[in-house]
Amino acid sequence: MLRLENVSAGYGSFQALFDVSLEVNGGESVAGIGPKGAGKTTLLRVISKLLPASAGTVSMEGRALNGVPSHQVIARGIAQVPENRRLFPKLTVEENLKMGGFLPAARARYAERLEFVYSLFPRMKERRAQAAGTLSGGEQQMCAIGRALMSGPKLLLLDEPSAGLAPVVVQAIFGLIKRICAEGYTVLIVEQNIRQVLKVVDRAYLLETGRIKTSGTSAALLESEEIRKAYLGL
Repeated sequence: MLRLENVSAGYGSFQALFDVSLEVNGGESVAGIGPKGAGKTTLLRVISKLLPASAGTVSMEGRALNGVPSHQVIARGIAQVPENRRLFPKLTVEENLKMGGFLPAARARYAERLEFVYSLFPRMKERRAQAAGTLSGGEQQMCAIGRALMSGPKLLLLDEPSAGLAPVVVQAIFGLIKRICAEGYTVLIVEQNIRQVLKVVDRAYLLETGRIKTSGTSAALLESEEIRKAYLGL
């Protein structure tokens, strides 16, 4: 479904990604893991066209995205949950969710999509008239994920969903992500919490200083002596 071939990108004179190639197949859940500064968020920004690639090709369902402006990416079936949620704090939960379903195709199925999101996140239904800025961190993350799901995406991008959350809330969020994957969504998630994310996804790519160092199934990476010592403290 998603394919990156020899993608490089950066910010001004600083290069953040070097010849990155990866793919995400339909129905798969894939993670980009690695330490802070490895290029994980930059990777998602390139896919969403928030940052242009300086080299290489990004394609979705066999169609290149290189010339597609960022505001049209969602129409190609890609929705991103940004780091730190980026909700509209003064709008209610339901108004935030409605913002995610603005495409014509999504508007036609608004009631259906809203019911689906509320079935995934019952707490959002309870809080639907509450200002999003007054929610807890975990509730805001649920709202941000729900907003992305309102467009009915083919590919869901999640940028550091555990960032800034208490450990018990992190476990709950990853449990919800696992349920979303079980619903058949194709998911690409970048995350520093390697132990938790490898329990949720099918495969992962390890990024270090903007390059893919290794990749494999989540089970194989969890058993990797190198990753256990370097990232899991084992």
